[in-house]
Amino acid sequence: MTPTAARALRVSDLATAVGVRPDTVRYYERVGLLPPPNRTPGGYRTYDEVAVDRLRFIRGAQRLGLRLVDIRHLLAVRDTGACPCEPAEQLLLRRLAEVDAEIARLTALRTEMAAMAAALPATECASPSPGSWCPPTEGGDLTCSC
Repeated sequence: MTPTAARALRVSDLATAVGVRPDTVRYYERVGLLPPPNRTPGGYRTYDEVAVDRLRFIRGAQRLGLRLVDIRHLLAVRDTGACPCEPAEQLLLRRLAEVDAEIARLTALRTEMAAMAAALPATECASPSPGSWCPPTEGGDLTCSC
């Protein structure tokens, strides 16, 4: 067996090497993230170590929250032999801003939930008004006063 043949991986081998399902490998091929592989005479896909590296790159970019279109762009730059650092920096800065916005949204949500939980009475309260946790007080206030 030649060294090249020894490194030929079937789709399940490639998937196992990277920790994805074989369907994921096929999907990445369909959407153009992985180039069409060589085929055996029996029609089986065969991949080499370059495909393992490429798939690891794709999965790493996905863990950072990059969209497939962004990953495709980075791969196109990478395939030219040029360093994808500049476009990657722009994509990562955009993604970082999105993460910061989501953290701010979740922090506000947490604050609101904590206030609602703190406002719940320790004892049983009367039936609440629609759309609130507690019934309105005499002044129309929705603060729990049970």
